[in-house]
Amino acid sequence: MELRPAFRINGFLMLAVLLVATVAAGAVVVFAIGTAADGGGVGAVLVGVVAGCIGLAALFGLTGLVIVNPNEARVIQFFGRYIGSISDPGFFWTVPLTDRRRISLRVRNFETQKLKVNDADGNPVEIAAVVVYKAVDSFKAAFAVDDYEQYVETQSEAAVRHLATIHPYDSHDDIRTSLRDGAEISEELTTELRERTATAGIAVLEARITHLAYAPEIAQAMLVRQQANQVVAARARIVEGAVGMVGMALAKLADEGMVELDEERKAAMVSNLLVVLCGDRPTQPVVNAGSLYN
Repeated sequence: MELRPAFRINGFLMLAVLLVATVAAGAVVVFAIGTAADGGGVGAVLVGVVAGCIGLAALFGLTGLVIVNPNEARVIQFFGRYIGSISDPGFFWTVPLTDRRRISLRVRNFETQKLKVNDADGNPVEIAAVVVYKAVDSFKAAFAVDDYEQYVETQSEAAVRHLATIHPYDSHDDIRTSLRDGAEISEELTTELRERTATAGIAVLEARITHLAYAPEIAQAMLVRQQANQVVAARARIVEGAVGMVGMALAKLADEGMVELDEERKAAMVSNLLVVLCGDRPTQPVVNAGSLYN
């Protein structure tokens, strides 16, 4: 079975018809009772019985009136059988004596708890996410799962756990996507949740990581590691710049012919320049008062 619209009629029109039928049937019953009391015979009794049945049917018909609020659906069941859904807001009349289950179509959000899992590198991390979703298929939301809200919560936590296990907290290369790459991780989490919740008639609009941190027991060690990585990256940048400056200096000297250096003197100059440029402390220059070769 699949989602389909339920039979419905304008509620105000049917309310007026049923009220008129009820009042008219009541008047006929009263008239028939009076006629029978005056010796009107069997015909008056039969008319009264028919009018009474019509009045009871009209009263039962009043049970078919239903109000549907905006961003809401009513799933209609007739003695356990699904006969359709009403998603348009308004006042309607549908099949009487039916069960009309309310399904909210409003946008909702759910924030998972802080989950403690091991990332792709085996480091324990704490992670949480917020999921924005809405029900788009009232039939699946009502009958495919027991409780679609609880289903979304369970699948959200499962998806977040799975995401954390296949990505590292922090990536030191451009090959792997880390949990700190917000846009890519959010898109991947949203896609996975859409696949998981489609069974329940749920559309996931957005999913984002709201909390990400190393577990307390390794947080200090990871902080030291991150600081070391930053120091290494900074020193690598300094060395790269220093090598470029040394090459530029040697090329400039050669182009202008200021001094001719053999390979040994070039190596000494390169060594001295790299020490000056790459050192983390101010250098103390030594002035050579003699010949360049002494």
